[in-house]
Amino acid sequence: MRNIFIKKLIEFAEHDLSVYLITGDLGFSVHEPFAEKFPDRFINAGIAEQNMIGLAAGLAMAGKKVFVYSIIPFLTMRCFEQIRNNLCYQNLWVKLWGPGGGLSYGPQGLTHHAVEDIAVMNVLPNMTILAPGSNHEASALIPLFFDLPGPGYFRIAKTEELVTYPEHSNPCLGKILEIEPHHEILIFATSNALDLARQVHCSLLDQGITTGLASVHTLKPFDTSFLLAKQQSLKAIFTIEEHSIIGGLGSIVASTISQHFKHHVNFKMFGINDFYFHEAGSRTDLLVKAGLTVEKISQMIIEKMSPPNTCYEKTQQPSLQL
Repeated sequence: MRNIFIKKLIEFAEHDLSVYLITGDLGFSVHEPFAEKFPDRFINAGIAEQNMIGLAAGLAMAGKKVFVYSIIPFLTMRCFEQIRNNLCYQNLWVKLWGPGGGLSYGPQGLTHHAVEDIAVMNVLPNMTILAPGSNHEASALIPLFFDLPGPGYFRIAKTEELVTYPEHSNPCLGKILEIEPHHEILIFATSNALDLARQVHCSLLDQGITTGLASVHTLKPFDTSFLLAKQQSLKAIFTIEEHSIIGGLGSIVASTISQHFKHHVNFKMFGINDFYFHEAGSRTDLLVKAGLTVEKISQMIIEKMSPPNTCYEKTQQPSLQL
């Protein structure tokens, strides 16, 4: 997905001389083609991420279109105040380009995990958040992302590309992409978790349970209209994300349901619970620790869909002994 981004960025920069790329001393083996072609428009700001955002803001105020590259924790959390005050408050044309969504950098430990970024960025006015779950989605969304005014955040996922899309599917910025339609039971996923959600969908199908599958590649603005259009028929909604269950996709969907739905709907979110990983390990190992496996999620969905057990054995009331 990173290579797709840099290829599209080079094409964009060839037609627009105001395009700049800034990195925080990261992205080697990715952005060299841009640096070689446009040396005067490539800046390595060094390991000084907060200053990097200030530099981007200054260039944007001078009429430049600025892309900023760094892995997600160093881009979104270390620079939060600068993004809030310098970029979003002034609504500047600066696009944040963050690879390593979720637990992609698992072996590097907690400091490199990106499981709070959606929540952090979502609270900022003027910020657009894109989190495609595949190269297919990224290829369609990147040019649209470039055309957006104001600040934006593009979360780059590490996926295995397990999703098969319907023929002629056309990911559109701001619109949920329905991969497997269903009017009653829907699984929503975003970013890294789309592959996992696909496997859950297939696992449930093998067990005789048919569900829909939808990719929420645009988290802000969220496509409320998609849910409202299905409101009358929906009976169950499940969200899957490689992000904290606090403030991410699950929270966004839950908020939409609570504000707009007029009837009860079964709902459960799957993500990373409110804890820290104290281990360094592969992404797969950490997903297992978080309970984000096909088997566990499928089992919990089945349990959630099952009617409550109302069968009970009537017991005789003991008599009072006076």
